[in-house]
Amino acid sequence: MVVKFRMLAAVAGFSFCAAAQAQGFPAKPIRIVVPYPAGGTTDLMARALQEPIQKTLGQPVIVDNKPGAAGAIGAREVARSLADGYTLLFSNNGPSSTTPLLVKDAGYDGLKDFAPVSLVSTAPLFVVVNAAVPSNDLKSFIDYARSQPNGLEYASAGIGSLGHLASELFARMAGIKMIHIPYKGQAPTSNAVMTGEVKVLITTSSSAMNGYITAGKLKLLGVSTPEPSPLAPGAPIVSSVLPGYKVEIWFGLLAPAGTPAEVVSKLNDAVSKAVALPDLQQRFVNFGVIATAGSPKRLGDLIADEVPRWTQIVREANIRAE
Repeated sequence: MVVKFRMLAAVAGFSFCAAAQAQGFPAKPIRIVVPYPAGGTTDLMARALQEPIQKTLGQPVIVDNKPGAAGAIGAREVARSLADGYTLLFSNNGPSSTTPLLVKDAGYDGLKDFAPVSLVSTAPLFVVVNAAVPSNDLKSFIDYARSQPNGLEYASAGIGSLGHLASELFARMAGIKMIHIPYKGQAPTSNAVMTGEVKVLITTSSSAMNGYITAGKLKLLGVSTPEPSPLAPGAPIVSSVLPGYKVEIWFGLLAPAGTPAEVVSKLNDAVSKAVALPDLQQRFVNFGVIATAGSPKRLGDLIADEVPRWTQIVREANIRAE
């Protein structure tokens, strides 16, 4: 009885401390770990959130870049941090959904080791082809690709990148043969498809690619989201030709698993207020994404939905990160 009483007292004491901690949150600076180098789109978005979140929470927000291993280094650090809301991960599909599938000994589980806080932004992938490809829409392109016995070369920003996985999914669903040509980062991929080094590219938007599309050097055949995107007015959705095809790049905030719900709620509220600001929304459009928040469950559902899909693609295509 004494032992049982002590155990109950310990549990009650822990719950009281957690509640008190959540009630006083935040009482010190908050660190947002970006698992990519400074200067990239992910880093710029995280820094755009700093000031509005600081105003809402009344504490400094520090952005800390921890690049490496396809985002695994930064994600692992956050996963192993105290679950108190003071160390967060600014993630996208990579560190949360695909990196643990691709990087040996990543050291964390994207589903189990994090508490979703809030979605921050989303964007479609664009399906673009070289101007010389004799197709002006998705259906005719798929018919053309099926007529090429040796397959069509496609570019990606690297082995295991979202564009790589999305292209493999596209090829399987369309019943076509495509040959992967990886590049080091996104910038050279637009040039590769523009010059004809490759015929196809499925990727996020960029100023360079948009310029090629406007100049008629690339053809935009569709977007990968289930609904039309304001980032590509008039572009059809891929699922209108390939029912069920859906790929969406997302960015969001995650906390270590076990972070008190009250703390997550306060962080979620701060993010929601930030992404509702018109000037921030315009900045995000300039980054090639749409600012959007949502409940922690919404972000958790996104991750839970895509992990099994990419697990299957990684296994079938035998993809391993370099």
